[in-house]
Amino acid sequence: MRKTAAKLLTVAALATSLATVVSGTAVADPSVTPASVDIVGVGSDTTQALLNQLSTDYNASLPTGSTAPHLYSWDATGTSPITPKTGASSIARPNGSGAGISTLNNTTSATVDFARSSRPAGASDPHGLAFVLLAKDAITWSAKSGGNAPASLTQDQLTKIYNCTYTNWQQISSSLPNATIKPYLPQANSGTRQVFLAAISTPTPGTCVTTGPQENEGTDAALNDANAVFPYSIGHYIGQTNGHSSGSDAVGVLTLRNVVVGGTSYTPVVSGQINTSLVDTVFGRGLYDVFRNTEWTATDTHGQALQAIFGSDGWICNDSVAAADITSYGFLTSVACGVSSVS
Repeated sequence: MRKTAAKLLTVAALATSLATVVSGTAVADPSVTPASVDIVGVGSDTTQALLNQLSTDYNASLPTGSTAPHLYSWDATGTSPITPKTGASSIARPNGSGAGISTLNNTTSATVDFARSSRPAGASDPHGLAFVLLAKDAITWSAKSGGNAPASLTQDQLTKIYNCTYTNWQQISSSLPNATIKPYLPQANSGTRQVFLAAISTPTPGTCVTTGPQENEGTDAALNDANAVFPYSIGHYIGQTNGHSSGSDAVGVLTLRNVVVGGTSYTPVVSGQINTSLVDTVFGRGLYDVFRNTEWTATDTHGQALQAIFGSDGWICNDSVAAADITSYGFLTSVACGVSSVS
């Protein structure tokens, strides 16, 4: 019987009332090379931990000895190259939504079946890909606890920070320290980066912005700075503080800050969950699993397997264990789960 390996999780202090996953400990990379018929994904950092847990629980739901395709997901970072499944060629490990989508487009189901994406389809994406909704999330900005950043920034202030119009905290308020603001962004393939920059209408960041820290890792040494500003997935942050944190995948020194949109100030977390009102602004986003549309809509055994896991009538969108996983990892379930849009 095939198994996935357990991964020890560093338990953080619980400050929320989120549901706790009890059906199995999530894995990181598969401990075995998945079979050629298995459903295998790569891509987004934001949803990698959730997909690890969903993989563990979906596989556990199958009858012992089942020959049905199992579900596996490779993390965004780690050793590279990887061999995603039996019989596949080795590939560079895709880090981020963009890299995962590119890998999906440039391979076949013999290598990769889906890409995790924390952004919707974009104009530059290849045609013929199905973006299938998994859950909902929102992004805010973060800063070092006890640092020089204020508790709240407006959408316009974030724009001016990331286009380098504002480079000193006193340009925002004379009550703030006379210190240089240090805006950071995740690497270029990050879906979080893309959605955040779109939300602040800054497609091209200014020269004062540093690209580099892995998204959703408040442990990065560069962010241990009183003047650092960094976008962060609210859901991933909640998941980390809810015990789903390990190694560098942790909040570290960062705390989430309020964002003001259209005159309304939004607190990122309300009653232990993403502020649903913020999800309805430009800082909200869908989280997706991306497939080749010809495979997603196929009626063969492979297409049926994809629908059985990810479709509107599939396991993720209907099973109570899957719903508990999504909530525990900080994200919001959606009645549109399993609905697809084609690039």
